[in-house]
Amino acid sequence: MGAIRALVKRTYTPFLAVKDISFTIETGELVGFIGPNGAGKTTTLKMLSGLIYPSSGSIDVLGFSPFERKPEFLKSISLVMGQKNQLWWDLPPMESFLLNKDIYGVPEVKFREVLDGLVELLDIKDILHVQVRNLSLGQRMKCELIAQLLHSPKILFLDEPTIGLDVIMQKKLREFIREYNSRYKATIILTSHYMDDVKELCKRVIVIDHGMILFDGKLEDVIRKYSRNKLISLVLNEPVPAERFAQGLGRIISHEGLEVKIEVAREHSNEVASRILRDFQVADLNIEEPPIEEIIRTLFSEKQGDANP
Repeated sequence: MGAIRALVKRTYTPFLAVKDISFTIETGELVGFIGPNGAGKTTTLKMLSGLIYPSSGSIDVLGFSPFERKPEFLKSISLVMGQKNQLWWDLPPMESFLLNKDIYGVPEVKFREVLDGLVELLDIKDILHVQVRNLSLGQRMKCELIAQLLHSPKILFLDEPTIGLDVIMQKKLREFIREYNSRYKATIILTSHYMDDVKELCKRVIVIDHGMILFDGKLEDVIRKYSRNKLISLVLNEPVPAERFAQGLGRIISHEGLEVKIEVAREHSNEVASRILRDFQVADLNIEEPPIEEIIRTLFSEKQGDANP
């Protein structure tokens, strides 16, 4: 009965995926675009690349209106989605590269120059003629990146490029993204649930939730504003009872043998470190920022608290 009713009179519930967001990104910037699932990150990237038409407002990318999808615009951008494939499954990557060369009208000399540079950067010379179906996930992701970069786009939208990859491959792809940004001065917008991607690559972050921008600025400013504590990690020369560290030093995070980690108020971190060095036999001591995941979590909780007094 419900299906029949829906066939005659379907009920729709309007939902705003993105609400009045506004930002400007300069040429050559590498910006982290972060937020929880459903925050509006991928929707924004699809609007910027012309896949979705905005219901209101305007978008300017390199002087183009993205949804018009003019050839000059499409040749200047690239959208890489970690969970989407564009390589032909039964063919080697080189065949897909040649197809993209013709699609984008890349001259032969430039194609070979760019391809050789990307192959060298990603170290995949030995798999260019191996069927895509026989490649590992990391190898496929490298080839996906090359396929999207053969036309030397000025703007690169990276949507979860390291999703599903192991730690080693994530690190290699981060190194490639950093090198590509530096070598070609490309403007890059990166979304990722892996905070290590953002921390290692981006000086600026845009934090979005429920379709609205919560923060837009330097990553170090997010850390400074929303991280009230620091972590002191130390290695002792001799065992010390845990209760001695609880005496006005801070909250003990872990205490295993000679290794101790303490959480202290940011403004007292240097003072506490000095007391530890004075009162204990210390082999090594580091003052660290807390994991960025915790900082972003604090930002979300505070903004939600402001929105729901």
